Amino acid sequence: MKFMVTWRTRPGLYKTAVQQFLKAGGPVPQGLKTVARWHVPGSILGWHLIEGNDAALVAEHVAEWADLIDLEVFPVIEDGQAAAAAAKVLGK
Repeated sequence: MKFMVTWRTRPGLYKTAVQQFLKAGGPVPQGLKTVARWHVPGSILGWHLIEGNDAALVAEHVAEWADLIDLEVFPVIEDGQAAAAAAKVLGK
């Protein structure tokens, strides 16, 4: 399963968040895999696509950053999976 994590650095904590990221790199817990991570240049916004089967590990990763950034986690599926689900519902 894939999880899209969006983040927005809290006001006044940008430098602290960047320093923590530069120091550790934001690794995910063992059992998860970073597929990709995107940053909006010059902004406080970014996305992190994580793959794994344990949502509790995603919660653990989010908790590591929760004091510096606001995070949202969305389970996501790819086009083929979404099309199959839609076809099943629509009877096609």
